[in-house]
Amino acid sequence: MKRSEINKALKDMEQMIQICGFSLPPFCGFTPEEWKKKGHEYDEIRDNMLGWDITDFGLGDFDQTGFSLITLRNGNVKQKKYTKTYAEKLLFLKEGQSAAMHFHWTKMEDIINRGGGNVQIRVYESGPDGGFSDSDVTVNRDGRTYMVPAGTVVTLHPGESITIYPYLYHDFHVEPHSGPVLLGEVSMCNDDQEDNRFYQPIGRFPKIEEDEPPYRLLCNEYPKAE
Repeated sequence: MKRSEINKALKDMEQMIQICGFSLPPFCGFTPEEWKKKGHEYDEIRDNMLGWDITDFGLGDFDQTGFSLITLRNGNVKQKKYTKTYAEKLLFLKEGQSAAMHFHWTKMEDIINRGGGNVQIRVYESGPDGGFSDSDVTVNRDGRTYMVPAGTVVTLHPGESITIYPYLYHDFHVEPHSGPVLLGEVSMCNDDQEDNRFYQPIGRFPKIEEDEPPYRLLCNEYPKAE
């Protein structure tokens, strides 16, 4: 992706967050110049990859397979000094964008429609070979538990949520003509390096073409503290 495309995506998400009345923590407003002066008191942000993020799953087609997100809080199972056992994110999808099919080995998460249009989540149990199982799927939604056939698409309207358990394949996209969506994610600790199992082998972070200065640094771009 071009840096100009990333900058626009982050500004679009920022605008949606304001429309939904959600306030961000101070570190989300740090400029690249300010980050150069931040000392070790901000190591939790660096070590746990808090802040702005973009994924195109390494496919180079952000407008179809990809979205913008912010990690607001996160623990770290690899570093004992970070004892949080939970994480929280915001995700922003425009119409036409989607998340690639995947499951998590250990993370359990709630995906919450925080505002805007409707999000549609397709679910499959994983089979012993890592593929899709044809068995029915147990859906947990806002205190209601019920069964659906494999591959069912669950629609979340604003305010609604679904619980995604480990080994449950899921992808999601915006329901056509419903408008962009701000999602929340409340989960166990997030580890994008080792805990994602994609149905098809893909990447995580985009390759960036620097055609203009960054508006915000992404969570994998912070300079080390001096």
